Amino acid sequence: MADGAIRYRCDEMVAPALEHADPLWVTWSRTQIEQRLAQHARGIDRADEALLRESYHADGTVDYGSLKGTAAEFASAIAVMHVGAPMSSHRTSNIWIKVHRDTAVSESYVMAWVTLPTDGEPQPHLVGGRYLDRHSFKDEVWRMQHRHYVLDWIRQFPSPLPMPMQDALSLSHGCPRGAHYLQDPGNTLLITHASQKKSQLEDDQMNEVDRLDQVLSHQAITELGCRYARGVDRGDAEMIMSAFHDDAAIVSGLVNGSARDFSEEIGVTIDKTLSCVAHTVTNHWIEVDGDGAVGESYVIAYQNTMGDTPEDVMTGGRYVDRYERRQGVWKIAHRTFVLDWTTSSPAKNLMDSGMFEGMTTGCRSQADPVYGLWADAP
Repeated sequence: MADGAIRYRCDEMVAPALEHADPLWVTWSRTQIEQRLAQHARGIDRADEALLRESYHADGTVDYGSLKGTAAEFASAIAVMHVGAPMSSHRTSNIWIKVHRDTAVSESYVMAWVTLPTDGEPQPHLVGGRYLDRHSFKDEVWRMQHRHYVLDWIRQFPSPLPMPMQDALSLSHGCPRGAHYLQDPGNTLLITHASQKKSQLEDDQMNEVDRLDQVLSHQAITELGCRYARGVDRGDAEMIMSAFHDDAAIVSGLVNGSARDFSEEIGVTIDKTLSCVAHTVTNHWIEVDGDGAVGESYVIAYQNTMGDTPEDVMTGGRYVDRYERRQGVWKIAHRTFVLDWTTSSPAKNLMDSGMFEGMTTGCRSQADPVYGLWADAP
């Protein structure tokens, strides 16, 4: 990392001699392709030209309408466009991948929070679309060969962006703010975490055991994000703590310190200020190295505040994590929330009208229907 920026390895490996229809090969390949999709989003949002270029093979191409041509030209143009702009957030989900030998195609949904010029003034927008991608396994690594962006919808938000009004929800004094390229605290944390690696595969080649371990580790670590989100949203301290090691630490903005203190205090804080909270987590980038790992995931938190003038608040940011596998179990050793953007508007209760009338609604307790579903599972 000569330039000081953390790079995404998507661990190079030699393709197996057997048919690429081998289920382990297909599963591992899907994991690597998902990593590239997360890398691409981070490259755009951090205005990191080198990271974007690494998402593609050297002969890669793109079709973004007005931006059509080589991937290298695209990376340069995007970096210039974003470096002076407010923070953006490109969230990919609904990832559907079809692998065939050493090629693959994928469709993924993307929802981007971006600031665009409208009527001469910068305005925040949510832009929804899909990435239609072709991937290939060349030079012992999966990278993108061609990307075609399909635009589906755009919603404009008012400007300037209002910040949440309640002091209890103010994050800016308690957690780092996102930035571009090397100025981003998330990038600095990833570099710091990565420097603590204890092992390295020799020659960057993996056998089937290594490959299977990487896939299983990736799945286990991704599940920790689900545990955390459910625990916070349902007010379940035990569920939150199940995602962390006992000696873990967290910087969340609302509660900073031990994960144990966070798990016990965050629910009390939320219940005093919010009637509803929901965290959606995507863009899991995870780099596994033996019994340690580092990762970054994107989060949007919806909050409905209490009071005489309730607000609907949306906050976008990232979790930058260090994970450890102890006695065969992966958990979070350290988590930092990086705040990228936030917006709010007067709350409107639409949940008891029209097509939503009579629907089951969630709650912040174990009376929520998900607990019954989990209890019934064999």
